[in-house]
Amino acid sequence: MAATHIALFFSGVAVLLLLVQGSPPGPVVQCRSGNTNCTVTNGYGAFPDRSTCRVAAVAYPSTEQELLLAVSDATTKQQHVKAVTVYSHSIPKLSCPGGPSGQGMVISTQRLNRSVSVDMATSQMTFEAGITLRALLDAAAARGLALPHSPYWQGMTLGGLLSTGSHGSSVFGKGSAVHEYVVGMRLVVPSPVPVNGYYAKIVNLGKDDPDLLAAKYYAHIYIDISSEVYTKKASFVLYYVFVFMTAEELLEATGNAKGKCVLFRLQVDTSIATGMGFKNNDGGLLEFTGYPVIGNQSDMQSAGRFSNYPARSCLRGAEDNLVTACGWDPRVAGLFYHQTTISIPFTTIADFIADVKKLRDAHPDALCSTELYLGFFIRFVRNSTAYLGKTDDVVDIDITYYRSKDPKRPRLYEDVLEEIEQMALFKYNGLPHWGKNRNVGFLNIKNKLGAKLDKFVSAMQKYDSNGLFSSDWTDAVLGLRGKEVVVQGNGCALEGLCICSTDDHCAPKQGYYCRSGQVYEEARVCRKI
Repeated sequence: MAATHIALFFSGVAVLLLLVQGSPPGPVVQCRSGNTNCTVTNGYGAFPDRSTCRVAAVAYPSTEQELLLAVSDATTKQQHVKAVTVYSHSIPKLSCPGGPSGQGMVISTQRLNRSVSVDMATSQMTFEAGITLRALLDAAAARGLALPHSPYWQGMTLGGLLSTGSHGSSVFGKGSAVHEYVVGMRLVVPSPVPVNGYYAKIVNLGKDDPDLLAAKYYAHIYIDISSEVYTKKASFVLYYVFVFMTAEELLEATGNAKGKCVLFRLQVDTSIATGMGFKNNDGGLLEFTGYPVIGNQSDMQSAGRFSNYPARSCLRGAEDNLVTACGWDPRVAGLFYHQTTISIPFTTIADFIADVKKLRDAHPDALCSTELYLGFFIRFVRNSTAYLGKTDDVVDIDITYYRSKDPKRPRLYEDVLEEIEQMALFKYNGLPHWGKNRNVGFLNIKNKLGAKLDKFVSAMQKYDSNGLFSSDWTDAVLGLRGKEVVVQGNGCALEGLCICSTDDHCAPKQGYYCRSGQVYEEARVCRKI
């Protein structure tokens, strides 16, 4: 296929979204009566604070007119609203509306999932907000077009991946963040006065509109997705390893860190030998027979589907009594984890890695638990003009690790990972991934983004003057209305809800006390004594 330049569009609601789940994935919104009296969760079945999000109702618009009606109805009632995607893959509490519990509503983009139009003359494509990355890639490939960079989970929706700043790995051209290829967007926002009979209106933002720099991160969008089709092997892992959680739970319960090291070596060796999810003998007894692996970019750049074997896909598979459920599906005893995902400037990444190595050398078994989740993902992202985008060219460090089903239960070597987390955030001034991280990952955002954050808030208030699409969580992250991202209390540091300042923030009865870091001494971590 020739090199191409393409674009995307979609209609949607203003503010942040999310996504993920099973075989096929189960609903993230559950209602007691029709579409009313509902609870909202994410694809993992638990928010960082493990709270229950209750809403009065959910709407499932399938057209822009229905979306206008839903937003207008909420505006008339002065009802807080959030958008929610089909799989709700984000970890933070992005999909829970503000206001009193049980009185808000969510608007699902599940039925706004179509490819709308293609303009081959400009190489632009128009999509609705709820289309998944997999469907988007397939639609583009069918017209000889390709998205050069994308996140690795293809169950994300276009709205979700854009509004959380999701990305692949590259510093060539515009870089790897999908929102960098946005050329315009069409929003549905609240209106304090009626417009054509609705208390909501449509806003069109073109590529030269400064508000697009804000909207890329909080709404549903018009995107220019761009460039050439690659036939190289992808640069990051393209499938999710299923870990036997009973084994990890047993190792945690018995304090057997060395056992985790044995388990991870078996898993990593097996993964490498089987191609890390790549195929060059699709349909054969052995689907991977060795490198090179050559194929279209659209077939290689994201995970979640097995080509020609839809029944084996946790994302698109037929119902099979959860046999092919996604590893993290809360309906099965699967993966339950924390994710610390922080971007560190190129100029200081070598020093950060050196500090991590010092901790590793002091505790050789401490990081084996991260290898069970494929270790430290390292991806490259360019600086951005988007108001919530990266302020420098950065290396994105993505660390996934064990989370206990019991929020009061500490982890093996939890002090080491807490020190790495705080080191990345504070010593190296790292920025969090908006759709991942524990609460402490969002401390000091206002200071880190400075004037760019002020511009974002100004644009947000322009289109949502009454804050109907705001929530306690988004207010806390943005430093608004006196809200805080930390939650103080006994054991709060175990889940990353706070940084410990007293022993009670850890688990003193289980031998975990609040102590200073060993390499980054300013850190305060829960260490087993």
